[in-house]
Amino acid sequence: MTRAHFADPQPAIGERLRARLEAKLAERGIDPTAPLPDTPEPIPALEAAQERIPVDYRDAVVEHPDVAAWVRTITEAAVEPNAGGLNPHFGTAGRRRIAHGPSLLLWGDTGAGKTHQAYGAIRALTAAGCGVSWHATTAADLYADMRPRAGVDPEHMLRRIVRVPLLLLDDLGAAKGSEWTEEITFRLVNWRCQNRLPTIFTTNLPPVRDRSVPPQQPVLRDKIGDRVLSRLSGMCTPVHFTGPDRRFLRR
Repeated sequence: MTRAHFADPQPAIGERLRARLEAKLAERGIDPTAPLPDTPEPIPALEAAQERIPVDYRDAVVEHPDVAAWVRTITEAAVEPNAGGLNPHFGTAGRRRIAHGPSLLLWGDTGAGKTHQAYGAIRALTAAGCGVSWHATTAADLYADMRPRAGVDPEHMLRRIVRVPLLLLDDLGAAKGSEWTEEITFRLVNWRCQNRLPTIFTTNLPPVRDRSVPPQQPVLRDKIGDRVLSRLSGMCTPVHFTGPDRRFLRR
C-alpha cells in the first residue's frame, strides 16, 4: 500500500488578492490589523421597551439607592418559564420572568424625579435579562379608559391591567376623586396586593398627615381612602423624593 501524498496547505487567499483587498481597505481608511471595538450586544427586551417608553424617559437610569435595591430584589425573584406549572421540568430553558415581589411608592415634590426613576427601574429590569411584561398609565388615564363607551368592555380592560406582571401607576391621587374612582383604585390595588404583583406607584402627595404637612395641603389618604392606603402600606416600600423641579432646571 502506498501512502497518499498531500500537498502543503495553500493560503486562504492569494498574495495578489490580499494586496488588492488591503489597498481597498486603505482607500476607505480601514486598518485590518486594528483591534475590534468592544461593542455590547443589543438587548432585545430593552430595545422593545424603548419603543413604549415616553421620549423624555428613554435614557432614564436608576439613581436612588432604594429603587436600585428594589430592582435587585425583583430580578433575583424572577423565575424560569413554567417553573410553577404542572410540569416544571418542561420549558425551563428560556429567560427568567418577573413573578412576585414587593412594590414601590415613590412620593414627593413635583418634578423631583419620581417618574424618571420609575421608568429607569423598568429599563433596568429589561436590561437585566428578565422577561418583563409591563404596563404604564397615569391614574387619570386609567379612570378615563374605564368609562363606558361603545365597543369597549371596561371590565375586560381592568382585569387585563390588574393582572399584568409589572405595573406603573403614575400620579396616584392627582385625578378628581369619586366613589367610582375609589372603587376602581381599590380593586386594582387589592388584587395586586393579594397576589404580590410588583407595582410602582408615584404621587405628589404625602401618604398621611403629620406635623410637617401644612393644614391646607391634601394627603394621599384623603384622596384614595383608608382601605387603599392600608394595602399600599402593606405592599410598598415608600421612597421620598425632594428637591427642585427638574423640568424647570432643563430650560
